[in-house]
Amino acid sequence: MHSKRPGRAVQTIGPSGAPLTLENLPSPDTKRWVVRYKAELVAAVRGGLISLDEACERYQLSTDEFLSWADSLAKHGVRGLRSTKIQQYRKTANQKTDPGW
Repeated sequence: MHSKRPGRAVQTIGPSGAPLTLENLPSPDTKRWVVRYKAELVAAVRGGLISLDEACERYQLSTDEFLSWADSLAKHGVRGLRSTKIQQYRKTANQKTDPGW
């Protein structure tokens, strides 16, 4: 496969194990970020399909928001990307590191 973008991956493996390409990433006008979309975007950035800067610009995301998804995915798996779980995991993490002073 040849890439129009030298040095870039043409495809990578998505969170479901299926090939992931730029064409099957979530739409740039995505407003509702379901778990699958977050996991696919993180996989695309990690796999070199799209850069972090390109992803943030394309999807109107802050770097911090994207990095929080990547961190939650790494620590807790796909289930950690659920918005209700993110709040629970953050509370648990803060309790472990907060000395309570």
